[in-house]
Amino acid sequence: MSDTNTRARSRSGGRSARRTLRSTRDITMLPGLTRAIPYCEVMDGSQVEKIDAASMDILENVGVQFRDPIAIEDWKRAGAKVVGEMVYLDRGLVRDLISTIPSDFTYHARNPANNLRLGGPHSVFVPMTGAPFLRDLDDVRRNPTLDDLAMFHKLSHMSPALHSTAHHIVEPYDHPISQRHLRITYSSMKHSDKMFMGMTTSPKNAEDVMDMCAILFGEDFIETHPVTTGNCNGNSPLVWDETMLGAMRAFCKRNQPVLCSPFVLGGANTPASVPATVAQLNAEALSALAYTQVIRRGAPAIYGHYLSTVSMKSGAPMAGTPEISLMNFMIGQMARFYGVPWRTSNTLGGAKTFDAQAGYESATTLSSVIHAGANYIWHSAGWNEAGMHCSVAKFVVDAEQCAMAYKMARGPQWHDFDQALAAVPDVGPGGHYLGHPHTQDNFQQAFFMPELFDNNSIEQWMAEGSKEITQRALEYARKMLADYEEPKLDEAKNEALLDYIARREREIPAASELNQTY
Repeated sequence: MSDTNTRARSRSGGRSARRTLRSTRDITMLPGLTRAIPYCEVMDGSQVEKIDAASMDILENVGVQFRDPIAIEDWKRAGAKVVGEMVYLDRGLVRDLISTIPSDFTYHARNPANNLRLGGPHSVFVPMTGAPFLRDLDDVRRNPTLDDLAMFHKLSHMSPALHSTAHHIVEPYDHPISQRHLRITYSSMKHSDKMFMGMTTSPKNAEDVMDMCAILFGEDFIETHPVTTGNCNGNSPLVWDETMLGAMRAFCKRNQPVLCSPFVLGGANTPASVPATVAQLNAEALSALAYTQVIRRGAPAIYGHYLSTVSMKSGAPMAGTPEISLMNFMIGQMARFYGVPWRTSNTLGGAKTFDAQAGYESATTLSSVIHAGANYIWHSAGWNEAGMHCSVAKFVVDAEQCAMAYKMARGPQWHDFDQALAAVPDVGPGGHYLGHPHTQDNFQQAFFMPELFDNNSIEQWMAEGSKEITQRALEYARKMLADYEEPKLDEAKNEALLDYIARREREIPAASELNQTY
């Protein structure tokens, strides 16, 4: 092949093909990630057993406080030693109970094409939740509204690497706290046909979510099919409270998975030691995982946690530290030791704007959770300022970073090895591959081409306005939202959901804004 012909083919195929690709955005959700790279395991077998033994000793001899009379009675019936609110769990009982947790299961979305397997090598990316502020499309930090929440659900729907719309990505302050969970759940259901999370802010709120899932999917269906996810945070050290346990029961009784998540601030509510922190966290997670099986044996459950270390200068939580990565590696090993799926947090940043600090912290965390083999990868887009705000710019860049991590974690692709190798004698010494037919046919999928990173020359970058990443990301988000098409709900189900919301809003007094346990 002559160099002239190669250049001609390059001009006709490369740049114009990339322009066409950009103008016809593909928002098809990527299948759940099936990882094909090795796990990073920082403990040998004896060290895994050492953590397990230490955790079991904590459960048997220190005990876990269950501040909930129903849970106390449940544990008594299950054969645990109970003294007041203190529950002492025999390791044999714990092992028996957690052995009934499914090692993997399939989430069912409104659109069956978006169903997802979770557990073992199967992972999903889920955006952040819980931000009391946002940085909006003008990069202004302010209080969010229900429309802002809908915007993030739409962006989640249009981001191929995000497998879920989560739930309250941002807090909608224009709606009463006591009724918010209803509108948040409806927004997740309405604006996307991907899976979503369910609110666990109180037992009754969790029951409302379950009722809405039954309307959307059918009561009989959710009895046998996971369709949403609840999160139950523990109060480290070694406490589970009535609110979380009641919400856990609401989900588990309907066979819906919960994340059993100790809330770790390393050095503040755990020992100032990575292995000892993991031993305590492991005990806390196991106690909750075991309780899910007391509620309903065989119900899906996920080993969860939220990891942060605390700055001894200010007391503030930190992201992206080496200890967090080490703990993720260790927790991954422990979850696999018990044969249960596990959750972690992703792309966390403590920076106040979408700056280099945010990028470094997020990239460090993303890399470690991918190599740790996490299954439910939560807070995968938007998290900044220690979770105090969700940034639109960071949200779309994080989503693209997840797509890059997705491709890396799938490992080398060998399907066209022989065809690609055949191009070598075609081109020969001193040539290039830009115009070769194999390159033309495969350039889009062979090497990831970020939309939001600028790899042009300095001259071209300046000619196009010298736009830095935040500006490019906000423009990109506006284009995504302009292209958004709502995946319409079945009309009868939509009316039933709205009727349910209207009835519950009449029943729940809006004035009960301070009553978070309604």
